[in-house]
Amino acid sequence: MNTIIETLNKDSYIIKEDVSFKTLTTYKTGGTCKFLISPKNVDSLIILLKEIKKNNVKYKVLGNGSNILVSDDVFNGIVIKLDRLNNLKLDDNILTVEAGYSLISLSLFLANNNLSGFEWASGIPGTIGGAVYMNAGAYLKSISDYLISVKVLDDNLNIKTLTKKDLNYSYRKSALMENKFIVIEANFKLEHKEKEEILQVMKDRKERRMTSQPLNYPSAGSVFRNPDGDYAGRLIEECGLKGYEIGGAMISDVHANFVVNKDNATSSDIKALIELAKEKVYEKFNIDLKVEQEFFNWE
Repeated sequence: MNTIIETLNKDSYIIKEDVSFKTLTTYKTGGTCKFLISPKNVDSLIILLKEIKKNNVKYKVLGNGSNILVSDDVFNGIVIKLDRLNNLKLDDNILTVEAGYSLISLSLFLANNNLSGFEWASGIPGTIGGAVYMNAGAYLKSISDYLISVKVLDDNLNIKTLTKKDLNYSYRKSALMENKFIVIEANFKLEHKEKEEILQVMKDRKERRMTSQPLNYPSAGSVFRNPDGDYAGRLIEECGLKGYEIGGAMISDVHANFVVNKDNATSSDIKALIELAKEKVYEKFNIDLKVEQEFFNWE
């Protein structure tokens, strides 16, 4: 890994060593990564990835860490953060935006430009790349609803444009999750609406989140996908697990489909609660809940 670091043009990267995942994820848990690297642009990202592949080094592309549970172990590899890929262009109602752009910032930017389509994202602390990758959404809306196309890096680090149809979107799922392509840019067609109307929707949803979600503790949002015709939170609550704790982690006493870092939890504490909820729901209802969050660096 040190060989890779030495070859990089330092003007094109922000490089940090021995960085805790507690600072990189919304759960605020996890071990450390050997190197954290933020490329300046797509060209520098490609150069970095070529060096990584040439040297056969482990790596992970990370957005805002809002839908991932990283183990407590050391990740002896490189974490690539795309936060500097944050350019956007607006042409009437056509938006082109890079993968590192914040969903919350984007929803407000669009509202101020009288464009609707991202109100659902106004409270989600993720990035465009991660949202496109797993078809993020809320309030019966998904990012794929307004998507036209995406630019990705394929396995050979070539830039390819994929249409919405190519991505085979479904609930919290896309073809990107199978082929491991890296999203670098996305293109959307949005709707013209009055700014005040858009902001009112965002305000209403913020108030709803404050009363129905555990915003006072670190979490990574909903743990499980809702099964057809039901709600994961209801099923977990029916198993008597609301408020149940393991170590410093707790199944939220506000919404049972959230696991929160209540008191300096470890990732292992959180994972144990997720596995317990999954097990108990299967025992009681014969429903196999699907985890919506990614587990990373676990054996």
